Amino acid sequence: MTPTSRNKRAYVETYGCQMNISDGELMEGVLERGGYEIVGTPEDADVVLVNTCAIREHAEKRVLGRVSQLNGLKRERPGLVIGVTGCMAQRLGETLLEQAPYVDLVMGPDGYRGLPEVLQRLEKGTSPGAPAAPRSTVGIVERPRKRGPQLAVLQLDVDENYQGLEQRRAEGPSAWVPIQRGCDHRCTYCIVPYVRGGEKNRDASEILTEVRLLAEQGVSEITLLGQTVNSYVWEDVGFPELLKGVARVDGIQRVRYTSPHPNDVTEALVEVMAEEEAVCEHLHLPAQAGNNRTLKRMLRRYTVESLLEKVDLLRSAVPGIALSTDIIVAFPGETDEEFRDTLQLMRTVRFDEAYTYKYSPREGTPATRLPAEHFVDSDEAQERLEELIDVSRAIQAEINRSEVGRVEGVLIEGAGRDEGQIRGRTRRNKVVVFDGTVDRVGQYTQTILERTTGATFAGSEVRAAAATPASV
Repeated sequence: MTPTSRNKRAYVETYGCQMNISDGELMEGVLERGGYEIVGTPEDADVVLVNTCAIREHAEKRVLGRVSQLNGLKRERPGLVIGVTGCMAQRLGETLLEQAPYVDLVMGPDGYRGLPEVLQRLEKGTSPGAPAAPRSTVGIVERPRKRGPQLAVLQLDVDENYQGLEQRRAEGPSAWVPIQRGCDHRCTYCIVPYVRGGEKNRDASEILTEVRLLAEQGVSEITLLGQTVNSYVWEDVGFPELLKGVARVDGIQRVRYTSPHPNDVTEALVEVMAEEEAVCEHLHLPAQAGNNRTLKRMLRRYTVESLLEKVDLLRSAVPGIALSTDIIVAFPGETDEEFRDTLQLMRTVRFDEAYTYKYSPREGTPATRLPAEHFVDSDEAQERLEELIDVSRAIQAEINRSEVGRVEGVLIEGAGRDEGQIRGRTRRNKVVVFDGTVDRVGQYTQTILERTTGATFAGSEVRAAAATPASV
């Protein structure tokens, strides 16, 4: 194929959470069906899309730095199209085009379905004599430049749940399956409802069909994704019923879901987790804080006491369940005593893992409108974060040391850090490294946990034969 007749090549670079990674796979699928070849480096691409997160300021600064680097590549190849997609694109909108005039496209999460058509419009370009004022058509704002237009696709669509769009998934035994977009909660620190819109759920029958197809392709582990995944409902199918249906698909040996909201951890859901062998003994349960006044100001809609009741319910029904969490420190107005309550929550629950953050103001969220004197000094916020990390890591290390000697089923996921080693994950979401070769990725085996670094385990294989769902 000659250079003039070959397919256009696209590269998608993703930052952020599992939902963003899933969105990156979805964009690749849309582009591939639109005639694009997906390549592995920006140097090989005609179109580079930087898929972004807007949850924290640090993530946005990192993306702006990366886009500036890509501009160096564009100077060498003026025809290169640079796009910024995802939550940061939706949040900053046309402002991003002004900050980074070398960016050709900003597109929010609801625009991905039309990505090939938008890129075709960019490719056609405009002449140097383009009109001086921006113009818009069907949710697309066009800003003229001498070297062609900039496009902004930022319209939120209350019906867009990506129904009918297939992801271009990486090979491997595990797959993320998005079942929900957007969020109906309005946590005062969170930008997600404003950049992804309200909750939009997919048809349950389509989700189950997708899981069956994945199982036929050799996928054996499914993670269901949503902003508050366990609030899912489609017609008469609630999340517990959907989870049960996915767990019973032939060939699926492990099922996980993230991220749930504590309020929707119901007895019916916990019953499914306890009874369905494929549902893993792990749950990410975002607590965010351990003080009721702080939780109320965050608009989390639960109390410390009700959260602890959910933890008791889970541990009673699913013995040995591993729990992870998210915690934010230095939320505006948080006192030192209230922060100490969060440390006490950590010690009471003893989470197996915690993702810890300093409060990051996001323009447009209610928390940014709190009085200036409520905002915690940056140095004090950093001290709280470091203390929280110390407590969390100490608890994690204690838990993992107590598990040395256990035999666990492991799904082999890839190569370990050292040559001759492979890496796997237990049902309880613990990472284990042991001797082996990468040609075994996707297989299940049994390992003994021999030692721990605090966060991960080193072990050795005790049985290489295929395992049953109950033991994997």
